[in-house]
Amino acid sequence: MVAPLKVGLAGLGTVGGAVARLLQQQDSNALANTLAVRCGRPIELVAVTARAKSEMDALGIRPVRFVSSPAALATDPEIDAFVELMGGEGDPAKSAIEAALGAGKSVVTANKALLARHGVALAALAERSGCALNFEAAVAGAIPVVKTLREGFAGNTFERVYGILNGTCNYILSRMEGEKLSFADCLREAQKLGYAEADPTFDVEGFDTAQKLAILASLAFGVQVDPDAVYVEGISSLAPEDLEAAAELGYRIKLLGVAVRTEQGIEQRVHPTMVPLDSPIARVMGVTNAVSLDGAGFPPITLVGPGAGGAATASAVVTDLADIARGVRAMPFGRSVAQLAGSRRAPMQRHEGGYYIRLQAVDRPGTFATIARHLADEQISLESIVQRRRNGAPHGGSDPDGAQSPAPVILITYATTEDAVRKALREIKNRGVIAGNPQVIRIEKN
Repeated sequence: MVAPLKVGLAGLGTVGGAVARLLQQQDSNALANTLAVRCGRPIELVAVTARAKSEMDALGIRPVRFVSSPAALATDPEIDAFVELMGGEGDPAKSAIEAALGAGKSVVTANKALLARHGVALAALAERSGCALNFEAAVAGAIPVVKTLREGFAGNTFERVYGILNGTCNYILSRMEGEKLSFADCLREAQKLGYAEADPTFDVEGFDTAQKLAILASLAFGVQVDPDAVYVEGISSLAPEDLEAAAELGYRIKLLGVAVRTEQGIEQRVHPTMVPLDSPIARVMGVTNAVSLDGAGFPPITLVGPGAGGAATASAVVTDLADIARGVRAMPFGRSVAQLAGSRRAPMQRHEGGYYIRLQAVDRPGTFATIARHLADEQISLESIVQRRRNGAPHGGSDPDGAQSPAPVILITYATTEDAVRKALREIKNRGVIAGNPQVIRIEKN
């Protein structure tokens, strides 16, 4: 019988505990050891490390050998593969993975922060050691998007990769739209349910999505992973009236991570986005994630599934272990590190597309003429204009400049550039014909 793949697991939190239970359930399955059948050898959890040995007892898993530190487990002579589920972009996760690869042991990690910051260096170390560095669980949970990009479409080129990569934000936006609640109210609800952290900044301001997008961009376009190359906006400025207006115009607002090939390079951006209601990505609600792939030689493909949670993430971790057990050694980012192009931030000023703009127009003669003039100066054409009363109902007057009180004005532009929109809005604001800051949301077509 082929010897089992012996696994050392660092971290016994929600995901680590789920991985341990899944491996032990497979091992004790009375019908068949599914992993052994599929991989040609068993996968055995032989050692763990955590903050305290008592964590193993609390999980209700069968006892295995407890190792005092991640570094000691990473170089333990009795393990073949090291699973890192501690998190954090620095030590002890980073040094433990480096030690494991240096000792000739393959690594599985769900650590998006570490990969976003140090993924290229770790991939180079994996190449030199001849070991696997697998990270399916780092992006979109149970959705097999890493394997799809790295192996499933190895012969294809991509023009755009985009998706919903943060379940917390998608839950908040779904509640805001469905129940006409404010961002603050939905955030509090998400925190009560455990979908959002006590400090939700990393999620709601788009940084979590940016880290995941940087990894996907590397896999899709062959660029070095660099979260600093990603333009980032969050969802905290969105109001219920934005989601209501989007629905009336045939759109839904999602926080998207978008990587697209342009003449200036690979544009990577995270921001609230209006997507057509009939698009697959628009139908994804709640804490679910989705990734759409636009490539040469096939129609767009959208992968949908749970993006977080212990069971979903554990499934991806164990799938990575199964590849190691089979002897699969794919290059971490789909090609040699030496062949990864440098990553630089493509200027958002040159981004082209349609825009949703919500302004608070003041009650003053000539307001609309001023707005129209500065849009025309930047060669911005409008697809539609809607003025709403303060209560949100469409304005019924024939002349917008004759409105009796300040009211939101919604503009939908034809394709234009980010730079043109920003210049026009800056001039409009300087003329004193709008109150507050404009709300700007980009429109992503199918």
